[in-house]
Amino acid sequence: MFVSENLNVNEKGHLTIGGADTVELAEQYDTPLYVMDEQTVRSACRRFKNSIDKYYGGQGLVCYASKAFSCLEMCRIVASEGLGLDAVSIGELYTAVKAGFDVSKIGFHGNNKTNEELEFAVDNKVGHIIVDNISELLRLEEIAKYRNAKPDIMFRIKPGIDAHTHDFVKTGQIDSKFGFALETGEAFEAVKQAIACENVNLMGLHCHIGSQIFDIDPFEEAAKVMLDFIAKIKNELNYEINGLNLGGGFGIKYLNEHDPAPLETYMERVSKVVKNTCSERGINQPYIFIEPGRSIAAPAGITLYTVGARKEIPNIRTYISIDGGMADSPRYILYKSEYEAIVANKANEERTEKVTIAGKCCESGDLIGENMPLQHAESGDIIAVYATGAYNYSMSSNYNRLQKPAVVFVNNGESRIAVKRETLDDIIRNDI
Repeated sequence: MFVSENLNVNEKGHLTIGGADTVELAEQYDTPLYVMDEQTVRSACRRFKNSIDKYYGGQGLVCYASKAFSCLEMCRIVASEGLGLDAVSIGELYTAVKAGFDVSKIGFHGNNKTNEELEFAVDNKVGHIIVDNISELLRLEEIAKYRNAKPDIMFRIKPGIDAHTHDFVKTGQIDSKFGFALETGEAFEAVKQAIACENVNLMGLHCHIGSQIFDIDPFEEAAKVMLDFIAKIKNELNYEINGLNLGGGFGIKYLNEHDPAPLETYMERVSKVVKNTCSERGINQPYIFIEPGRSIAAPAGITLYTVGARKEIPNIRTYISIDGGMADSPRYILYKSEYEAIVANKANEERTEKVTIAGKCCESGDLIGENMPLQHAESGDIIAVYATGAYNYSMSSNYNRLQKPAVVFVNNGESRIAVKRETLDDIIRNDI
């Protein structure tokens, strides 16, 4: 029934997360409500960190991909576990800086960074900037020169790997808005240009092949391709690349039938490829970075809703309408992403129906899911949707001028607000 070990049923028959009664959380904080289990976040951070330390001999860094879920409290928790951070905007950078994050452990991404963003990164001395295109390289060179700085950079490379995932979350193939292509020679020419720059230091290469990937083979192939390129740079340009970021995209269990490989298996298999390829190519093993986001945040979170209307259309479907929807959970309308759900106040009962959970936004496609197994749900019931810790709060909007929900962290049965629920005044705060 449960896709994550942090979920259970208590003596009242209520769903619990991290030891906290979800029905009581809904009563205390109102719905819609994002709930994050702190211990699940910490456990994932520790597993990744222990694994990279083990398989790369301490020569690696796990950088949490904060686009999955970013707020001050999440940054503080991740930092306390010794992880680095991957940021993709000035907003994510600013959040990390305000949280007191060690900026030397931050990598700054983005396929179209503004000058303001690059200046902010240079001024705050972030660990490295992941450059996506020649225009960015040239602008960064000028920005750094003006500031008498010499930031470390990586180049984002398209390794040409098909990750067998949704088209919108494939990022490693040649037809992608991200990075430099290997096949055309673009990446090699960019490396030569970066080496000639006086105000940036090309210290590494980066690749990312997609998201929600269950198969380990594409990660192994990407590592080979990237190391082959590092060897080409050394052999033909006599230049040593010291860092390699192998990205993220590790699949998680959204549905009961999903069976992702343990992250330790991924780490062990890819590390063997890295070691063997470096030995075969005669290159030093680079310092390895990885960027898990979803696999840290998603299993830790659920979203709670209150049921409003129940609409039965004979021989067609039953709609269960909730007090949230695409404004706080946009992944279904974007990707047809599937979730498991439960009636939290009837968690000890069987899921005897198949229903469509409908949001309240004025869009026919505003759904949480279709043909979802669920207990009999009526007005006033509390529905919990599993594994929503990643890309729900991050992608939430004020569509239909709805207020964004609060985010609550639970820890061993205790709860605390991490992000306040928006008020009606928040909705019009920037109106003139």
